[in-house]
Amino acid sequence: MFEKRPMLTEDERRRALDIAVEIVRGNLKLYTYSMQNHSSIGNIYPQCANDQWTCGFWPGEVWLSYEYTGNDVFMYAAKIMVDSFYRRIVDKVEVDHHDMGFLYTPSCVSAYKLTKDLKAREAALLAADQLISRFQEKGGFIQAWGKLGAEDNYRYIIDCLLNLPLLYWASAETGDGKYRDIALRHTATCLANSFRDDYSTYHTFFMDPKTGAPVRGETCQGYRADSSWARGQAWGVYGLALSYRNTGERKYLDLFEKVSGYFLSKLPEDMIPYWDLIFTEGDEPRDSSSASIVACGFLEAADSYEKLGEKDKAEEYRILARKLLKALYDTCMVENREDGIGLILHGTYSKKSPYNTCTPEGVDECVSWGDYYWMEALMRLSGAWNCYWWA
Repeated sequence: MFEKRPMLTEDERRRALDIAVEIVRGNLKLYTYSMQNHSSIGNIYPQCANDQWTCGFWPGEVWLSYEYTGNDVFMYAAKIMVDSFYRRIVDKVEVDHHDMGFLYTPSCVSAYKLTKDLKAREAALLAADQLISRFQEKGGFIQAWGKLGAEDNYRYIIDCLLNLPLLYWASAETGDGKYRDIALRHTATCLANSFRDDYSTYHTFFMDPKTGAPVRGETCQGYRADSSWARGQAWGVYGLALSYRNTGERKYLDLFEKVSGYFLSKLPEDMIPYWDLIFTEGDEPRDSSSASIVACGFLEAADSYEKLGEKDKAEEYRILARKLLKALYDTCMVENREDGIGLILHGTYSKKSPYNTCTPEGVDECVSWGDYYWMEALMRLSGAWNCYWWA
């Protein structure tokens, strides 16, 4: 598939990281005591308080910059951010939702892994406690948001597969199996309901609050209920690869192949996905962030296949990842530093359609997770990166 597409070279990888780190360093003056908004406006991120679900990705970029360069200016700034994330979880500032993994894995688990910062460890463990507090026994899932048990919000979303690594880490760190058990139970519910017969994904799945039985799946941020939102499919790809890494259960890797196959089958010729995979051509906005997320998933799975002795599959997914990253490098990478600018263009945060109720925001813009996963994928390609998402 995409046999004629070029791959990102090692020289291009290093150049891309050099440019990204330069942009990150220039942006520290704006976003050390403030955070980045979830998406840019005219490719420049407004400052915001540490109260959005996306705020963990920017400090993740700073820690990646520290790893790549060894420059203490990045560590100093990222530790200031750790203090902010510690206060956020202690004071319970906008944490009544499931995105504790997105918030605390790249900001605080990373800090603890790299520097043994005990405040970062405590913050991440408190975030894990907050995450499991949303677990619903009826249905066996972590409720995404809204008042716990509320009938109109008795649901989970596929994004949560990327929040679960925080729980695997918490169990490994504390020796308490309760975090891992909830992660496994949530994943089992997700596997039972969130993947259609063709291996496309539902963004959201509603459960019955009285019985816990599955009710219906919808694609609330996608084009319509029966389509596959590109970022949701990408979370499925990477989430399954990480589920295998953190459990060793082959069923996750087997499903990863099928979900990845669906994603690849819906890519346009230039390999930059549209915001919903129902579109394969035309003038609809793209979502470059989905390509970065999937590239990380492919590299994660490639490492697992390598350890299993399945070298052909490992090479297949490494090649596909390099092709996705080359497409991003050629068409989406920001090359010139400007205060507040992002790293990767043509992302989509929230696109309204005739069928959904989304507020249009961040359409054809930089998005914070797209920048983060771009850098993560480039770091993964070094072959020596210690992933923040592993227990």
